[in-house]
Amino acid sequence: MSDFDAILFDFDGTLLDTEPVHWNCWAQVLNGAGLALTWEFYRDHCIGIDDRDMLRMIAEAARPPCDWHSLWALYPAKRKLFQERMAKPDFDPALGELLGQLDGRFKMAIVSSSSSAEIDPILVAAGLRRHFGTIVGGGDVTRHKPSPEPYLLAASRLQASRALVVEDSAAGIESGRAAGFEVIEVKHPREVPELVRQRLGNGRA
Repeated sequence: MSDFDAILFDFDGTLLDTEPVHWNCWAQVLNGAGLALTWEFYRDHCIGIDDRDMLRMIAEAARPPCDWHSLWALYPAKRKLFQERMAKPDFDPALGELLGQLDGRFKMAIVSSSSSAEIDPILVAAGLRRHFGTIVGGGDVTRHKPSPEPYLLAASRLQASRALVVEDSAAGIESGRAAGFEVIEVKHPREVPELVRQRLGNGRA
């Protein structure tokens, strides 16, 4: 019998390699405001954190500094670009197989710093939304990863107490552990099925 009653998945970089797309969309809209966002800066400082925290950093680093709220006003344009580019998401088929095997045995949720409004259409388009009892997005909490609040909220919604967290970012890993849950660290979405099966035992979900 498994030690866990729920599995909580991060989304970007864990279930789908979306981070380059997020970066490109933000870079495009910020460029229109006269600000440059390099992949190196995004990769090293922005993955796993809330978009508003990212924009605060960018606003403070701008010369001259600017009001981050003016950058947050660009979010609808960024979200529209992202949704257009993710209309046909390329999930690993092995992930769909894994989720089908886990469904009914474990409560499952998505816990992300991205907006649930961005994530939900992608899961629906891929036929995967039905596997998840809830999505906790950046707009659902007041304290974002690395705070434990996102994972604690997901567990509360699922009425789960022994969750397994699957994460790729340092902030997300810290968040899951601070919530008191075991964390599987992944480097790329293609690792998820094998690592989850290994942890659950016998190489099977």
